[in-house]
Amino acid sequence: MKQENNQRLTELLNKCAGACNFCSTACMNEKNVNNLLQCIKLDMDCAEICKAAAVLAERSSESLDIILPACAVICNQCAEECEKHHHMEHCRICAEVCRQCARACQQMEHV
Repeated sequence: MKQENNQRLTELLNKCAGACNFCSTACMNEKNVNNLLQCIKLDMDCAEICKAAAVLAERSSESLDIILPACAVICNQCAEECEKHHHMEHCRICAEVCRQCARACQQMEHV
């Protein structure tokens, strides 16, 4: 069961990293890019921690217990920032995926 949970978590972490990478690139191509710098930075941070957590989840690493709480925090921070720009589709989608990922990380902390 744990391996199955880790596989689902890995898929969601990779999905979140992809959404964040897409969002940061899309933000960089917006006309008002200076207003999106915090969003871009958080997208990049979130993508990196999600990729790292996915690798640990694939290996069922004991270090997952350490990284998941941090991943949940950063995913929620990214979602909060992206929600400020919900009028842009890429930010809206990114925020949704980040919230899902944060919830999954929090749930796995208690398994």
